[in-house]
Amino acid sequence: MKHQEPPPEQESDPDGEHGGVLGSLGRRRRILVWVVAGAVALTGAGVVLAATIRSPAQVAADAAPPPASVLADRVERRVLTSSVVVRGTVAAEQSLTVSPGGGAAAASGAGGKPVVTRVNKQPGASVQAGEVLVEVSGRPVFALAGALPVYRDLKPGATGKDVGQLQEGLKALGHPVGKDPAGTYGAGTKAAVTALYAALGYTPRPADPGDAEKLQAAEDAADAAQRAVTTAKAALAKAKAGGGSDTSEAQQQLSFAQADLAKANGRLESARSAAGPMVPADELVFVKGFPARVDAVKASVGDPVPDGLLTLSAGATVIRSSLPAHQKDLVKAGMKVEVLSEATGLSATGTVASVATAPTPAAAGPAAGAGSGTGAGAGAQGGGSGENPAGGGQEPGGYALTVTPDQALDARLAGQGVRLTVTAASSGEPVLVVPLSAVSAGADGRTTVTVLGKDPAAVDGRRRVEVRAGMSADGMVQVEPVGGAALGDGDRVLVAQAKP
Repeated sequence: MKHQEPPPEQESDPDGEHGGVLGSLGRRRRILVWVVAGAVALTGAGVVLAATIRSPAQVAADAAPPPASVLADRVERRVLTSSVVVRGTVAAEQSLTVSPGGGAAAASGAGGKPVVTRVNKQPGASVQAGEVLVEVSGRPVFALAGALPVYRDLKPGATGKDVGQLQEGLKALGHPVGKDPAGTYGAGTKAAVTALYAALGYTPRPADPGDAEKLQAAEDAADAAQRAVTTAKAALAKAKAGGGSDTSEAQQQLSFAQADLAKANGRLESARSAAGPMVPADELVFVKGFPARVDAVKASVGDPVPDGLLTLSAGATVIRSSLPAHQKDLVKAGMKVEVLSEATGLSATGTVASVATAPTPAAAGPAAGAGSGTGAGAGAQGGGSGENPAGGGQEPGGYALTVTPDQALDARLAGQGVRLTVTAASSGEPVLVVPLSAVSAGADGRTTVTVLGKDPAAVDGRRRVEVRAGMSADGMVQVEPVGGAALGDGDRVLVAQAKP
């Protein structure tokens, strides 16, 4: 048999059948990559060319100004008010400083500086008419109702409005003054004063420590004059009974004696009128209304009496403020006021009671000119009370403003700062209002507003409406269409049009 050799092994050839397929795929990938790269390059070049090459129309459009912006606002129907807003302080209508002088110490025989011997009312305590506030050197200091301040000792025989005020205070406490005329300190007023002091537990001070001696001397003189008249009458009768024709001397002696008796009786009446109890200025405080309130006490029992021993608040609660010069003429008495305490959230209403016609002097400080009280007390005469009007909220150079609450204020507002909104003017009822800048005056003298259409920027959709302007406040003005023109709540009006 003939031997047959096996066929030789086939080797992988890159240029063979399999190698040809793989090479073809690689070439296709490279071609695709180049195509994509070329497309990206062409796109970038197109973008660059588009950014640098513009048509004439595009150039003109780019050079034109942007469209004008339109500012519009809505026509409203509401009550239009003009307000003045200032700060104020809640205070009593009257603030009194009580400073008893040296009369009490002199009356007690102690001499020297008076000493506090009892404090009946502590700070915050309520005070009623006829109550003793404090005792100084054994003498009382009490309060009665009255608007006039104490400025002198009230003694028997005195006359004046302050005496009439004392009489009214006595009668209010149940102590009548008899037949004394109003404003005359007579016998009835003496009796009433004596009764008041007895009710307080004290003995009234005499008008003059020497009254008893003077009265006794006047009575003795009157008795002597009366005896002289009696003697002269007897001598005249004896002369007539003796049959003597000349009785002229006896008659003359009787006339002299009768004249002396008339003078002695006059002096006795004067002494009796002047003698009796008085009400020292050291011991009396007149306040405008009750109950009053003790705000401060500066001394304790045993201490020398300082200046301003007691401070009282009295009268109705008011709110005090100060208006700057440019607002002074806007606020008048009778205007309504909204009161708000930001600290407590409490609110109230009030009425302007007064506006000062002159500014508060700068040298006097915040309280100067603020009070509606009646002036100083008896300080210059050694008296016991002086008035410091409550001036919270008032500033030097401003015009003092006083507001009266429509109803009693919450006690928590006492001494607090509050915001006052004064309604200086009001339309009274709802009216059409637009911003002030929406109203324009044309060359023809007509006042108009421009009502915008649905598209605020569309000029052809606008219409001009002639209006009559009314009051203005807070940047708004009342308008009323003229001649039946259409303008209503909700219309949009042109306020401004900004152009580049």
